[in-house]
Amino acid sequence: MILVFGGTGQLGRELVRAAAARKVALQALTHDEADIADAAAVAAALARWKPELVVNAAAYTNVDGAETHFAETQRANALGPAVLAEACAAAGAAMVHISTDYVFDGSKHGAYVESDPVSPLSVYGKTKAAGEEAVRRTHRHHVILRTAWVYSEFGHNFVKTVLRLAETRDELRIVADQVGSPTSARELAEAILDIAPRLAAEPRLSGTYHFTAEGATTWHGFAECIVAAAAPIIGRQPRVTPITTADYPTPAKRPANSQLDCSRFVRTFGLAPRPWREAVQATTRVLATASQRAENHVA
Repeated sequence: MILVFGGTGQLGRELVRAAAARKVALQALTHDEADIADAAAVAAALARWKPELVVNAAAYTNVDGAETHFAETQRANALGPAVLAEACAAAGAAMVHISTDYVFDGSKHGAYVESDPVSPLSVYGKTKAAGEEAVRRTHRHHVILRTAWVYSEFGHNFVKTVLRLAETRDELRIVADQVGSPTSARELAEAILDIAPRLAAEPRLSGTYHFTAEGATTWHGFAECIVAAAAPIIGRQPRVTPITTADYPTPAKRPANSQLDCSRFVRTFGLAPRPWREAVQATTRVLATASQRAENHVA
């Protein structure tokens, strides 16, 4: 049995979908059902479901919002993982904790490896780094899985935002000096389910790993891919104009380089991620088609 906390997020919903397709026993809990920072609620959930593996997909992910909602972000991203890790250790359940490229400051030339020192720039990144450290300190049988630039058919994400703007605007101005790897939550969910049996059975695999789509681009390149994939479906293709980070100031500072080296994951589990464009194009087509169907049914 796999128990997922954060069941209504992008990854949580993809884990539910992928597990159902594979007929894997998986239970996903919402924040209302079990707040990971609530020790009693977490303990009750573990006692009820008796999981072999717990996936922590719960987090405060509004990077800009975190700058002014510190207490809420700290509770979800730092305190919660500590509480959950302690409960998993007591219950003898392996734990997968999802983390982020934003624990790095982006100053490195080339992709970050797991052993590179963290130096987060934002409240979001700092609380996620604290959550990682709490998991490492509290529960020996864990995997911290860092990923980046996550999107899916669910929730709020960059693909949905760009697609919505592409349907109404003639020009999109998108940051072109931040580099990373757009990663499908569906691909991430499939990877977690692929490795889950080994993680539950082999404590020696514990540690930190990176998993993103293969290859890297800028937010501008990401947007160009979305717009091009949607164009045949929505019937329009606005210009995508590159701008700098300075041209689009945000409350939270973001790393200029978010590339993560995934070779340790590939070596250990024998699973190679797909090129980022393939999944972006597939997700965009699904969302654009659904959007057009909805529009055609509005009186």
